[in-house]
Amino acid sequence: MARTVSKTTRAFEKMLSAPQDGKKYILRLYVSGGRPRSAHAIATLTALCREHLHGRCDLEIIDVDKDPKQAIKAQIFALPTLVKELPQPLRRWVGDLADEERVLMGLDLQPGSTT
Repeated sequence: MARTVSKTTRAFEKMLSAPQDGKKYILRLYVSGGRPRSAHAIATLTALCREHLHGRCDLEIIDVDKDPKQAIKAQIFALPTLVKELPQPLRRWVGDLADEERVLMGLDLQPGSTT
């Protein structure tokens, strides 16, 4: 019983911490295997999603070394590349995403906020 209550409490707290605007983000990060810039982009983006999007983010990481057709289909010519498909407008970032403020502005999130 305690396990069920604990899960329910966590789910409720998560729901309360999420903004009520309903904006869902769909992000695709195209990387090249375990290269340092790709690894840095993955770490930066997952931390950003966890901190600022509170479960409102569907993040797909695509390793173009394993699936090059995905990069061709999406017209990706440099790696790593982040593509924000939703909410509109579509946006792209190229590089390791080290400039977190720029990424947050592009995602229409205020730097330092959690909304």
